Amino acid sequence: MYDAIRRFRPDCLRQVALCIVLALMAAGAMAQEALLPSWNDSPARRAIISFVQGAATENGEHFVPQADRIAVFDNDGTLWSEQPLYFELIYSLDEVKAMAPTHPDWKERQPYKAVLDNDREALAQAGRAGMLEIVGVTHTDMTTQAFLGDVRRWTKTARHPRFNQPYTKLIYAPMLELLDYLRANEFKTYIVSGGEVEFMRAWAQDAYGIPPEQVIGSTFVTEYLVRDGRPVLMRTPKVDHDNDGPGKPVSINRFIGRQPVFAFGNSDGDLQMLQWTADGSGKRFAGLVHHTDAVREWAYDRDSKIGRLDKALDEARLRGWAVVDMKTDWKWIYPFEAPDRVRDASAAPPAR
Repeated sequence: MYDAIRRFRPDCLRQVALCIVLALMAAGAMAQEALLPSWNDSPARRAIISFVQGAATENGEHFVPQADRIAVFDNDGTLWSEQPLYFELIYSLDEVKAMAPTHPDWKERQPYKAVLDNDREALAQAGRAGMLEIVGVTHTDMTTQAFLGDVRRWTKTARHPRFNQPYTKLIYAPMLELLDYLRANEFKTYIVSGGEVEFMRAWAQDAYGIPPEQVIGSTFVTEYLVRDGRPVLMRTPKVDHDNDGPGKPVSINRFIGRQPVFAFGNSDGDLQMLQWTADGSGKRFAGLVHHTDAVREWAYDRDSKIGRLDKALDEARLRGWAVVDMKTDWKWIYPFEAPDRVRDASAAPPAR
């Protein structure tokens, strides 16, 4: 009997060992699938996971010290939708209509007349100068607290014309997962956007889990005043910093003081931020969201007036940056489209 046991023991041990190896491989595969569940298995997803795991593996070839794990994201078109107009501009148009009763001259004065008449052609003819005038009048000559209150009221009541959802529901589920994944691996996540900084601070923490001090954007000159014996911060119409294009690396250096190792954008306005991130020492990650899904979202790039992606797309392909094809890389776009099991799981930190 003992001879029989000894005779079969090697085979049994090999079978047990094989079972263990297969179980470990299956567990590893399941762990990988649990990461970024809104993403299809694509080169972009694999590049993200490879970079993050490498950065977080101490003594590994591509290890990044925790203090240097800085990740920066554009907002419009990268973290939430930006069509048919930038959502901040839609807010401004809504505010012009709300303010119109106290400005009767606007009925005959451009660009306000175009807004009140819903005349898109006349509004387009007003150009960038007209848009800046509308943004200025709806964003300034008030305290910071008053402006934050106005934006928060709007985000609770306004609805997107296509989806009939609050604008803060039109954030991208795959990018929310990416933010969580980075933070679970001790990255510090920042918004670096051309949008006005206080507009984004009004809702960014609730939407993305990014606190106000990690939101960087365009700014108006703000003055300290004392009114009725109380200090206030008054927003003036004078532009302080345009945080688009080359303004992004400048403001990253000013407010963060570290060169990012990870950056995501979606347009030519993000090109310089991606260039500066990718040019640092060691392994770096630069990525673009490419809007290719006309059914679930929108399809646009080189000829779009909103979120134009032309030079940055060429450079991404030349330099091997990750390009996320929204149509093929994302299983769903918005959190409200995700299966219940995924929405329920999103409250838990993702596996590393």
